[in-house]
Amino acid sequence: MASPKKSPAVAARGIGDMFRKLADSMLEHHGAAVTPDNDGAVHRLDHPDGHRGNKRLWYVLHHDFGVHGDWSTGKRHLMFADGSPDPAMAQKARERAEQAKREREAERARQHALVADMCRQEWPSLAKADPLHPYLVHKCIGPAYLRQQGNRLVVPLSDGERLMNFQFIGPQGTKRFRPGGRVTGCYHSFGEFSLDRPLLIAEGWATAMTLHEATGLPVAAAMNAGNLRSVAESLRARYPSIAIIVCADNDHSTTGNPGVTKGKDAASAVGGICIWPEFAAGDPGSDFNDAVLSGAKVVL
Repeated sequence: MASPKKSPAVAARGIGDMFRKLADSMLEHHGAAVTPDNDGAVHRLDHPDGHRGNKRLWYVLHHDFGVHGDWSTGKRHLMFADGSPDPAMAQKARERAEQAKREREAERARQHALVADMCRQEWPSLAKADPLHPYLVHKCIGPAYLRQQGNRLVVPLSDGERLMNFQFIGPQGTKRFRPGGRVTGCYHSFGEFSLDRPLLIAEGWATAMTLHEATGLPVAAAMNAGNLRSVAESLRARYPSIAIIVCADNDHSTTGNPGVTKGKDAASAVGGICIWPEFAAGDPGSDFNDAVLSGAKVVL
């Protein structure tokens, strides 16, 4: 049976209702103040927190339903004009959400491929890193296999098989990935991975370099705490029997200690163990590079 057509007044009221519902929901769930467009297309926008990539948020708005979500978490929220959708309307909303997800994933894969290709073309032409680069001098470590572009160090990131992205480190330690490139699950490695000795996973490049020099063991630099688990899971899949030790940063002066929290989570996910350096109250140190520079020895 065909659905009765809505009068212009009813349709206009429906658009206004959905406009407010979607705007209120995005403000509630993401803190994003949005003026939605009800054209039925997929719209993307940055998350107010500025983390985990650009254009994380998305929405689709019709006069009778709306859907929005966050690409980085996979969560999405459906809403309907009358609050009780019929099955056909609910299915239409789900299909729109799935279409939006497929389009975003395809675009993200395309961007990852473009950035990876750019990095692979540039890498051979980059000069070797200057051992006297201010960041290396500050960290008291050598350049290893790093390259340099202008005054920035260039750290290559791999997915375990091919170069995927760069991390750029400025003289004062500012760190940036190449926009649009893949980061999740990618890492920079030191030493040869083998089943007869443990594999260490650390956050930053300098910390990983310090651990490799201090222990002689292979190390993977995940580049940030949020990537520890993805890197650990990727390496566990590649090396099912290898012993994994997550060497977390001890963010003891930060509420919730995200370094140790993320480190424990990564270790637990792959059946590994998590260790971290200890610092006295008030000590600004947080990672193993800080610990070694203060005279501590790394004992595993």
